[in-house]
Amino acid sequence: MQTVGELMTHNNLVTLTETQNLALAEELLRLHRIRHLPVVRNGKLVGLITHRDLLRAAAQRGGMDPAKQPLWASDVMVRDVKTVRSDTPTREAVKLMLDNKYGCLPVVGADGELIGILTEADMVRYAQHLIEDMDRRSLAAEYEA
Repeated sequence: MQTVGELMTHNNLVTLTETQNLALAEELLRLHRIRHLPVVRNGKLVGLITHRDLLRAAAQRGGMDPAKQPLWASDVMVRDVKTVRSDTPTREAVKLMLDNKYGCLPVVGADGELIGILTEADMVRYAQHLIEDMDRRSLAAEYEA
């Protein structure tokens, strides 16, 4: 059985703390070409900021003008984030993402420590692998026939 831990991104996780500003969040998203930023306190997940959250905050303020009072991660982050564990079956995580239209699921340990993130991009990479495997099997079957 495939698990979240086998597919999740866990190396070089990009995160924010609650006290970092949204200008940094925007820069991290752009530099790392990602759409989701887990917010952590002492390594434990406390929230999530998405690219959409930043767009909404900018629209409400009339842009991200540095002369205005800065917004902090804690001002816009989603606090009640649905999470999974690394041993969660992939099919369960996919159902959760599809049913709730989540773009990602942070992966936490028993103590709430952030250990990874499962994103739509991770799932597309996995689908690509499965499709390539199916194509190889199909070609092999044709060759044998």
